[in-house]
Amino acid sequence: MPTLPTNGSVLPITRWGEDVMHRVNQPVTDFGDDLHKLVADMVATMNAAEGVGLAANQVGVDLQLFVFDCPDRDGVRHQGVVCNPKLELPEGKDRHLDEGEEGCLSLPGAFTKCARPDYAKVTGVDEHGNPVSYEGNGLLARCLQHETDHTQGMVFGDRLSRKYKKRLFAEAEELAPDYPADWPVSPMLNAESHEDDPVSE
Repeated sequence: MPTLPTNGSVLPITRWGEDVMHRVNQPVTDFGDDLHKLVADMVATMNAAEGVGLAANQVGVDLQLFVFDCPDRDGVRHQGVVCNPKLELPEGKDRHLDEGEEGCLSLPGAFTKCARPDYAKVTGVDEHGNPVSYEGNGLLARCLQHETDHTQGMVFGDRLSRKYKKRLFAEAEELAPDYPADWPVSPMLNAESHEDDPVSE
């Protein structure tokens, strides 16, 4: 399993509604020091927010890039960095939907059911330009799909019916006072009331 960098700085998380969250992001073409610093900062931010994945546009950067540190259905931990991800999903009789709870660090605190295939594979390159491939089931499958969606300008709310989306936004609005504008640079307020929340991406 690749080791994620540990020397990054925590950045504010960009919220839904910002333009960079809702357009196809730019492919990564420069694999130099600036990208390595961004990856380290994204890992630090994901960890500070107690998430399992984070895309570059969630820290305001217009690049097709995400980091993740996420268990699969069996509790096996997977982590990595993916630039320019390509998603592969099962089709036909191999396609089974998981209607689990989903949340997003860019709409903090709110969760709802979102049906997704229970297996996913992502290919791309890492922060050094080396080919990578990750696949799995359970929460890992959901994470790989969620983060690849981000690189294509899609948030999981785009996949919801109007009723579920309305409910999700109402929950987020109710919880918004707990999340400072620069969260997770500034800590969440009333953190103890969120201890049993599912994980967000």
